[in-house]
Amino acid sequence: MAEIIKIDQNDPVRFRTQIVKIKRILNLGGIIAFPTDTFYGLGANAFNNRAVNRIYEIKERSEDKPLLLLVSSLHQVENLALETSPAAQAIIKKLWPGPVTLLFTSRPHLLPQLTASTGKIGIRLPGNAFTRNLLAEIGYPVTATSANISGGENAATAEEVETALGSRVDLIVDGGPAPGGKESTVLDVTLSPPLIVREGAVSKEEIEAVIEMPCISVP
Repeated sequence: MAEIIKIDQNDPVRFRTQIVKIKRILNLGGIIAFPTDTFYGLGANAFNNRAVNRIYEIKERSEDKPLLLLVSSLHQVENLALETSPAAQAIIKKLWPGPVTLLFTSRPHLLPQLTASTGKIGIRLPGNAFTRNLLAEIGYPVTATSANISGGENAATAEEVETALGSRVDLIVDGGPAPGGKESTVLDVTLSPPLIVREGAVSKEEIEAVIEMPCISVP
């Protein structure tokens, strides 16, 4: 079974030791499970080809499904997205950090697996403070697809991840129970007006109020 480490941010020395271990695993192409805004996700170094391929293997995920990335800062977005539209800038200003995933035109250096060769990359600055702190310490974007076999139940605790995936992952980061709830809303801001690919935690009406224009919705 995968090793589980329980994060303790109240003990700076121990927390630093834990972060060093997490980064070492990710830098070597390892896979971690960690809590996100809703459920536990699978994290891999977004720039490591072998690690990203392992995500697909672990989840038994179809290669035509892209992987979204979590970032800890807007600076990281600039290194991933080719441009940010006025609508994207409005969402970033008013609804980030939070459960809105934006689809941007990807920069050409990104791994094609991340975009499923669509040329678009999904990015989110998570609302969960623990997740943001973890990402900031890691120092680069990581994947955040759900920590389960594709089509399986979402995992809300470290123990549920262990039951679902066993030794398929290298490390489970126990940050306590994830809050659950609706998945993030996915908005394609490469189009004008933007396209709501998936309506989730943030409603269509909330999005439209922020960008001050109607959105297209997937039929």
